[in-house]
Formats: sequence, structure tokens, C-alpha cells
Amino acid sequence: MTQKSQATKSRQIVLASRPEGVPTSSNFSMESVEIPPIEDGEFLVKNEWMSVDPYMRGRMKAGDSYVAPFQIDQPLEGGCVGRVVDSRNEKFPKGDYVLGNLGWREYWKSSGEGATVIDPNLAPLQAYLSVLGMTGMTAWVGLNTIAKLKPGSTIFVSAASGAVGSVVCQLAKAMDCKVIGSAGKPSKIDWLIDKAGIDACINYKESKDLAGDLTKHAPDGIDVYFDNVGGEHLEAALDAMNDFGCCVECGMISTYNATEPPVAPRNLFKVIAKRIRMEGFIVRDHLDAQAEFIADMAPLIKDKKIVWEETIADGLEKAPSAFIGLFDGDNLGKQLVRLG
Repeated sequence: MTQKSQATKSRQIVLASRPEGVPTSSNFSMESVEIPPIEDGEFLVKNEWMSVDPYMRGRMKAGDSYVAPFQIDQPLEGGCVGRVVDSRNEKFPKGDYVLGNLGWREYWKSSGEGATVIDPNLAPLQAYLSVLGMTGMTAWVGLNTIAKLKPGSTIFVSAASGAVGSVVCQLAKAMDCKVIGSAGKPSKIDWLIDKAGIDACINYKESKDLAGDLTKHAPDGIDVYFDNVGGEHLEAALDAMNDFGCCVECGMISTYNATEPPVAPRNLFKVIAKRIRMEGFIVRDHLDAQAEFIADMAPLIKDKKIVWEETIADGLEKAPSAFIGLFDGDNLGKQLVRLG
């Protein structure tokens, strides 16, 4: 006779109110809940790692988007890695590690939908939230599927030291491309030059002429712009773009907290004159390429052609401040929360 599972006490972070402008700690609240015992076909996961990402800011707004908004007084969601601590599902036995999307909480139960068993021997567990997860796949899809990047191209990457941008830079360098990045701190610029191996980097916080600085580093123009910022960065990229170039629209963090529509780019007409292709994408639309992505990425990691940095906050209670810090550029590489 199968022993009956027990209810589990768990802490979780809920959206207390919708932010106006930059989120603050008052927009979040911690609460304790009781998760009912698992039933046949279910399993219980204890989270060990969770991800906070800029796109989550969009889900804190009411209204239609490509993903449903977070609800007031309901737990937030996001990528997470945890260990199965109780199971009545033979496909997810106790002791296995799984990747899921129910972060911002200590425990969650599932029947398997949206959960994937991962191999802790292939890479550190948290890598499945970065280079081997949606972060790395976002970079890979943007370059290979959207930009159709060709060896020898010149590419400009905004937020180049961020979780996605840092992988974009290295994948492009692995294709013998010239890579120019932007970042806002000297330590991030040093890492991009010394560790990621990019060719040049602009300190956008010190730059008085972003377009002019980009042209100095790319006198022959750029072929691809990988956009994580939008605004003035996009405007500068359009100025520097070669005819028939491509803007890969991945994110626009400069606008996420805006309370008024942004002014830039003021030169959007150049899309016509230069016959520029602009294409936005959501990585979830390309999950059918996940096996190809891992097959490409694994040997690059093994050969140390892809390195990555992590910024780690310890404890579920630190998740809101870790998320808010994204908008001040506090993180180098992937921002993670370790739940223990």
C-alpha cells in the first residue's frame, strides 16, 4: 500500500501591487502556504535555484501581451531548478533534478507538464537557467534563426554583459565575427574584453555620443544589431547599420519602467533607406530547436569557448531586490537566487 504523502509548508513571493515606473520592495510580499499532499501521477519539488529576468517586468503590468500578466496577491513565476523530494510519478522519481517555471517559491507540485528532468553531471544545476537554458537558447535563436549570422560579420550587442548578451557575444566570436558591445560599468567592460573576448565595448553611461562612438569602433558599419535595450541604442545602431542589415529585437529594457512613450529611435526611417530587416522574437516559439541548440552549445562549453558569470543572491527573501537590481545593472551575467 502506497504511503500517503503529507502536506508541505512553503513560502512564496506574491505580487502585492503593480509597479509604476521602477519596481520597489513594496510591490512584493512574502507569504506562507500549505501545499496539499501529492496524488497519483504527481511529484513534489523543492527549489534550489530560481531566475529573475527583465521580461518579468512586463508581466507585472495589466493588459494583453505575449504571456499572461502576473495577478495581484498570486505568486510570481519564473525559471527554476529543484530536486524531486516526493513522487507518485514514475517519470519523475524521487531524487531527480528538474527544470520548471514555478520559481519565486520554495516548493511546487506537478503532474509533469512544463517540467524537464535534467542531468546534474552535464553542467552545474544553475547552468540550466543560463547557458544551457532559455537564456542561452535566446542568444542562439537570435543569431542563428533570426539574424542568420554569417562568419566575418560585424555585430553590435547592447547590454553585452547581461545574461543573454554575454552569450550572444561569445557565439558571434566563435563564428569569427567582429563584436562590439555596450555596458555601463568598467568591471563589466573589462570582463567582456578579457574573458568574453569581444573586440570593443562602449561605456554607454559615459558616452556623450553613442552613435559616434559606435561608428569609431565600426567604421565600415555593422551588419547585425542584437537589441536588448532599445531607445538610444537602437537609434545608434540604425545610424551605423549597413544596407540590408538586421536588427534582432530581443528586449528593450530601457523602456520597461517608462511611464511615458520613449522618444528614440528618431531615425526609424533608415529602416527603409537602408532596407534593414527588423524582427522581434520570443524564444518559446522555437522550442522545437532545443536539441539542436544543446548539440551546438555543449561542445563550445566543453572547449571553453563559452564562459559565463553569475550574480547570486542567497535566500528567497532576496528575490525582489535581485530583480529590482537588474534595472540598475547590478548583475554581471545571469542573476540567480539560491534557495538552498
